[in-house]
Amino acid sequence: MEHTEVMKPQTLDDLIKILHELFASDRINVEEVQNIMEAYESKPQDWMKYAIFDQFRYTRNLVDEGNGKFNLMILCWGEGHGSSIHDHTDSHCFMKLLQGQLKETLYAWPEDKSQGEMTQKSQRILQEDQCAYMSDSLGLHRVENVSHTESAVSLHLYSPPFQHCQTFDQRTGHRNVVKMTFWSKFGDRTPLETTVSQENN
Repeated sequence: MEHTEVMKPQTLDDLIKILHELFASDRINVEEVQNIMEAYESKPQDWMKYAIFDQFRYTRNLVDEGNGKFNLMILCWGEGHGSSIHDHTDSHCFMKLLQGQLKETLYAWPEDKSQGEMTQKSQRILQEDQCAYMSDSLGLHRVENVSHTESAVSLHLYSPPFQHCQTFDQRTGHRNVVKMTFWSKFGDRTPLETTVSQENN
């Protein structure tokens, strides 16, 4: 059987449509998803309505619920904003840069018995239109916008969706379970009481 070349998504809506097709089966081809997300060339007019920033911390803005198979969201990182070190709750995680640059630092899972500084495995700078892949088998990571002058915007796909993840203290390896919330859904700011994600129910 010939391998048909995947159409290059021209818009974010195109990309969402193709992702729905790719996730229609229960088998995820990581390379295929990564390639199609990378093939979409970021156009701010496509995603501006989802890019809602906060002065104090990065925001998670839900774009599409992927028929329950995945969550697609846009994360907005102000100057100097970063995540904690965290896991991905046995999900596949794809992260595509739409604007600016982000630094990703990979860490090894802490040994259960040891209390001490977490082991850093690698670091890289992700550039606009690059798509990275992450999963628990690769370790833990932290994502940061290290720029003091530029904001950053990234597109994330998590499959299957998850409501909780673990965060880790870099100095001690101590872990906490945190609830995932959305700053906005489908371009509308979520009221404070209902920011808890209900996607998995």
